[in-house]
Amino acid sequence: MGLFSKKQSLRTPLDGVDTVLADLDGVVYAGPGALPYAVESLNRAAEHARLGYITNNASRTDAAVAEHLSGLGLTVAPSDVVTSPQAAMRLLTTMVPAPATIMVVGGDGLVDEVQKAGYVVTRSAEDAPAAVVQGFAPEVAWTDLAEAAFALKLPEDEGGIPWIATNTDWTIPRERGVAPGNGTLVSAVHTAIGRLATVAGKPEVPIFEEAKARFDAHQALFIGDRLDTDILGAVRAGIDSALVLTGIDRPKHVLAAPEGSRPTYILSDLRELHEPYPESVQRDGGHWVNGAGVRVTGGDVEILAEGDAQIDLLRAGASAIWASGTPVFVLRVPERLYDDPFHRP
Repeated sequence: MGLFSKKQSLRTPLDGVDTVLADLDGVVYAGPGALPYAVESLNRAAEHARLGYITNNASRTDAAVAEHLSGLGLTVAPSDVVTSPQAAMRLLTTMVPAPATIMVVGGDGLVDEVQKAGYVVTRSAEDAPAAVVQGFAPEVAWTDLAEAAFALKLPEDEGGIPWIATNTDWTIPRERGVAPGNGTLVSAVHTAIGRLATVAGKPEVPIFEEAKARFDAHQALFIGDRLDTDILGAVRAGIDSALVLTGIDRPKHVLAAPEGSRPTYILSDLRELHEPYPESVQRDGGHWVNGAGVRVTGGDVEILAEGDAQIDLLRAGASAIWASGTPVFVLRVPERLYDDPFHRP
């Protein structure tokens, strides 16, 4: 089920789903506080499906994440949380056997997983680490990035040590707005040394495979707020996906989404998990979602009808533009399609 079916459906995004996998930042919370409608919507979903969480944020342990979510009103155990440091350890064990010394650039979440995997943690290049593992933490400083650059100065094909990044999200939603994410920190080291890290988390497949195996998922739905990590990763892993407009990516990003990064569902907020999802219907040369219609003619995107809800107009616009096969940057798009009344931090 997706945006291009030719007849309306009364199914919700959760119908037939046995496992709901949710991202955290921008989906459940922004900073310490829950996003509107997220907790009650996920609790309702948990009445009929297994609920798990996948996060690229490497700054906290799975236990700390579970405690945070429980404090928001969700029922969560540490085993319900799949983190990018856990995925990083899957990769590391294939490269360097324990109990080697590993240089960690990051916070408690990464240190905890490295130690649980049987490795010795160092923060200094002078301890001759066997690998560098880098993840986000608010306290990461220039000195930490410099130590990583010192440890990684020799290219791997010339005998240098492996470099694993938990994730490369460029940004992270916080309560005060959007802040630099781990991708910016990894890029700083890359700029200094000219090497590329091996990435463990989204959009790479191992973190999704870990989640599917842990929760015994047969029909999963992944909920995320980013096309370039969440949705791309879900598509690569063969999982249906829902993009919720409460985090990083906005309507303009949805309309420009390349093939391979397009969600199965586009949601204003998590309440729409439980509402019948209107699929796109083609008629009169356009793509229609409820009362909203959009068509692409030559280089022009035309709004045939605005409908009653901005989310339906966005869905119709995405359906028409994606089906046209034309990159959005060469199309003339009405500003109305870019309207963004949706909640975000």
